[in-house]
Amino acid sequence: MLAELSADGRLAVRALAEKLHISRTNAYARLERLMAEGVITGFGARIDPRRAGLGTSAYIMVTVEQTSWRTMATDLHAIPYVDHVALVGGDFDILLLVRTPDNQTLRDVVLERLQALEGVRSTRTWLIFEELPGSVLS
Repeated sequence: MLAELSADGRLAVRALAEKLHISRTNAYARLERLMAEGVITGFGARIDPRRAGLGTSAYIMVTVEQTSWRTMATDLHAIPYVDHVALVGGDFDILLLVRTPDNQTLRDVVLERLQALEGVRSTRTWLIFEELPGSVLS
């Protein structure tokens, strides 16, 4: 069920039941349970960043002072063009996915906004040349 809904979140329950070879009642019950348990947290549209005017994407690894990561999440989400924030283990502390209209805007996000945050020690930016389609559940 999760794979089908990941592929098409607008799939009607009737069509979902047919694809899974179960009754509509069973499909409704499973869907309601997944939503109640927080497995499914919502439905939304997948946006093509390039067609939406965000043609430059990059992963940015951020090293922060040990005590600042607790307050950093709010500050990072407030920066325009930050699409995803993750605390990670390893050589860096935080991984950001940033999508901007162009390289100049990416430069401003990294050098003017991100590095100006209190507690940021260093950043490393990896420009994304191409994103390959795929799903975690497929």
